[in-house]
Amino acid sequence: MAEPNGVTVFYDERVLNHSPDVNAAFLPGRLDKRVRSILSGLNVQWKYPEHPGRIRAIIELLEREPVEGVRFALGKAATREQLARVHTTSYLDYVFSLRNKNAWLDVDTTAVSPGSIEAAEVAAGTAVAAVEAVVSGTTRSAFALVRPPGHHAEPVRARGFCLFNNVAVAAAHAQAELGCQRVLIVDWDAHHGNGTQDIFWADPDVLFFDIHRSAPFYPGSGGLQEVGAGLGEGTTVNVPIPGGSGDLAYLKALNEILVPAAEYFKPDIILVSAGFDAHWFDLALNVSYDGFAAMTEVVQALADRVCDGRLAFVLEGGYNTESLAHGVRSVLSVLAGGSAAQPRICGMEEVDEAIAFHLSAFTDDPPGS
Repeated sequence: MAEPNGVTVFYDERVLNHSPDVNAAFLPGRLDKRVRSILSGLNVQWKYPEHPGRIRAIIELLEREPVEGVRFALGKAATREQLARVHTTSYLDYVFSLRNKNAWLDVDTTAVSPGSIEAAEVAAGTAVAAVEAVVSGTTRSAFALVRPPGHHAEPVRARGFCLFNNVAVAAAHAQAELGCQRVLIVDWDAHHGNGTQDIFWADPDVLFFDIHRSAPFYPGSGGLQEVGAGLGEGTTVNVPIPGGSGDLAYLKALNEILVPAAEYFKPDIILVSAGFDAHWFDLALNVSYDGFAAMTEVVQALADRVCDGRLAFVLEGGYNTESLAHGVRSVLSVLAGGSAAQPRICGMEEVDEAIAFHLSAFTDDPPGS
């Protein structure tokens, strides 16, 4: 049986083999040359933001500052059958044809290197391993430390650094093989999980809750009125928020929308698409480390109430390596039994301190009276 507060981080170093070459051609002929000419004229070095250093930063921080109660386990590669539950056969054939190649899959953001397809298979399979461990009871909760991320990947195309939709593969596996009829997916990445929404758009047995920065912020989807269709109408819940929103907005959305929705839906397991680009270092939103911890506390308490504590996190975005690493650690600290500090509005405590320090100088009789 799982330890009372045990949390397992699932990790496979093969995810580091995804390292796209930004010099690979990504557009047809002269247009590619023209775009590169424009970029060179801007005197800006073009780098691929989703790089192996993201994972290395997390591992290095956890080695320097380990979290008691966190243990590590190996990930694994997803099977074609597992991937085919959420991606079309033609799309899988196309992606697998890129094995051992450098190529861009779109004019958007997504590229592959020789090790990328294996890394993507391992990312999806490691999410599956995390869910299997939670359902079997070998760990109370789990965190799949994976890349490339997945929530932008649609059934028929790669988008937004994502090749396979890791959390969707794990959710579909939980339904098909692990006896979890109803799955709740919580996505708190700064970017809308358009791929996950697309995959489960008409599925009444998957409740998809996504809080994100509103359009036109990438990918431009996730409007309030996007609620699913057919039998799945009402099982897509989007909470678009403006840039600069922070801890209090996230927590209000989780407590006042997610919690009642989940209690009504009664999932058998909760999965979290955990992106950390909502931290202010990534310049999209204004979430703090305490905010990520407090959100974890809300989701963990919800899992305890509605699905016997079955809870698995899958890493999505987060491109500032410092905030990414510390954000992940703050989540693991709560999952391992720690408590979250109450988030506060940044600067208010310091202003109160300044008031107490200065105000007495202006409350006595004014000079010259």
